[in-house]
Amino acid sequence: MFPLADLIKALQHPEVWPHPATEVEVLETHISYVILVGDFAYKIKKPVDLGFLDFSTLDLRQQFCQQELRLNKRLAPDLYLDVITITGTSANPEIGGSGPVLEYAVRMQRFPSNGLLSQHVERLSPELVDKLAVKVSSFHAGIEALDATSPEGSPEAVYTPMQENFSLIRELEHEPEIDAQLERLEQWTQQTYTDLTGTIVARKANGFIRECHGDMHLGNITLIDSDPVIFDGIEFNPNLRWIDTISEIAFLVMDLEQRGRPELAQRFLNTYLEQCGDYDGLELLSLYKTYRAMVRAKVAAIRLTQDDLVDEERSGLLQDLHSYINLAESYTRVGKPALIITHGVSGSGKSFSARLLAMWLPAVQIRSDVERKRLMGLGPEADSHSQPWQGLYDESSTWSTYQRLLDLAEDLVAYGYVPIVDATFLQQEQRQLFAEMADNMLVPFIILDMQVPEPVLHERVRARIEHDSHVSEANEEILGMQLQTAEPLTTAERSFAVTVSSDQPLSIDRIRERIEQV
Repeated sequence: MFPLADLIKALQHPEVWPHPATEVEVLETHISYVILVGDFAYKIKKPVDLGFLDFSTLDLRQQFCQQELRLNKRLAPDLYLDVITITGTSANPEIGGSGPVLEYAVRMQRFPSNGLLSQHVERLSPELVDKLAVKVSSFHAGIEALDATSPEGSPEAVYTPMQENFSLIRELEHEPEIDAQLERLEQWTQQTYTDLTGTIVARKANGFIRECHGDMHLGNITLIDSDPVIFDGIEFNPNLRWIDTISEIAFLVMDLEQRGRPELAQRFLNTYLEQCGDYDGLELLSLYKTYRAMVRAKVAAIRLTQDDLVDEERSGLLQDLHSYINLAESYTRVGKPALIITHGVSGSGKSFSARLLAMWLPAVQIRSDVERKRLMGLGPEADSHSQPWQGLYDESSTWSTYQRLLDLAEDLVAYGYVPIVDATFLQQEQRQLFAEMADNMLVPFIILDMQVPEPVLHERVRARIEHDSHVSEANEEILGMQLQTAEPLTTAERSFAVTVSSDQPLSIDRIRERIEQV
């Protein structure tokens, strides 16, 4: 076999390429070379066998190039173009051609490196994170679910890479502080895995093990024309991409938190859950976030073994190692659950306040407008064309919706979260169900009481309809009926209430204090 290094050297001559090229840049990783030339990028796999991947033969490299193209076209169809052959000789290569194939390469559309979100976290915004969450949710909804007889997604397949992280880091690093943390983390991971084995089995049976991207973090997301494009999914190991969808998003949530943007992590999580309705997956989120943080810690530990590191690089990697292990350990500490409901007519700002609170408390927002539609098989933005108090809004559907909200809230409290149930709660009987549930589960109960002047309510509802910018289908007729039939909070309920108005704006710290006082 010819030395690959000779071929890479020859490919750095611009005249080799069949398109305009003035400069050629080569990027190298431990498994591939990426050649940047003109408007394109060419990814050539190294002939290596590392256990978790095998590119050792030309046939295997061809197969994995085709696999990479297939998988990444799902999320980045405009970036991943085709697989090309390299023929000729290592000294005089030819792109394409009819001779024997020397190598295969994935041809990609080149994009500016300054678009990577990992390098420009400041570009992230709630709106961009929402767009990303909608894209990921749609992707997960459209990809293939694992056959129940396949080995991927079993409890053993889930736990093995978690255990391997600890073993490998111990082999590479022996600081006393890290050793103690690893011991605690491994014990917690093992116990949590044991406790949740039944849930892992059920997730596979219910179709949540899917052919995911597998490596969804900010370093694999770039902005192109203000649109987040996700690339470089895992092609080389099916066990790392046939995973639970909640494990996929755990990577991105963890990455945002590690980079100091926990509010955007919560925003992404809430928008994703609102789109797909997979609130049951939250039972596994802490386990998977811990796993993803330890994957990053392992990568830092591996890179620390490289001989060519300068002092600044070594210092940064040590900082990363400690940072990820500390973050992983933070996920093992359970927060204090609570139950929050909203109270107010359409246009009173319930959803806005709930979403803000969900970002910064943090908490999980559950929206009645969305869950009401989900029960009927409709998406969040769908129009049911229901008339007031009919169709989706008749008495039976309304009580089914509140029962759905109650069930979800109860599960989330049991998982250790703070659900914010975003609904009008205009009837005392509806509120009482949730108050009793909080009392039975021994968690704090808070009512966000939205107080807005009636003229402002009408103005907001009109504006919402004109701009068609809300999942709610409420109009001014419905608003008027709500105002007529609403039952005010009782004296007992006011002891749980926190008023939100122009005179008393939402205070995240005040809500935190109320939770901690109970």
